[in-house]
Amino acid sequence: MIFLVFLVALLLGVCIGTLLRGRYIRQGVIDDLDPKLSRMQGQLNTIEAELAYMVSARYAELNARLSPEPQQQNR
Repeated sequence: MIFLVFLVALLLGVCIGTLLRGRYIRQGVIDDLDPKLSRMQGQLNTIEAELAYMVSARYAELNARLSPEPQQQNR
């Protein structure tokens, strides 16, 4: 009976230790990756803004080429 109590306590300790260690490791990984991820997000935002500018400039250029110029009436 004492052996079973010891075994249950040992298993409970191992489970709690594993949970705490996993949480500690996860927090360490997040702290390590956070600056890199924020820098990458900034770079992606810059690329997105540049791409939107280029697409809108190209669209304006094509619209200017394709739209007929207003014709003047000769009187």
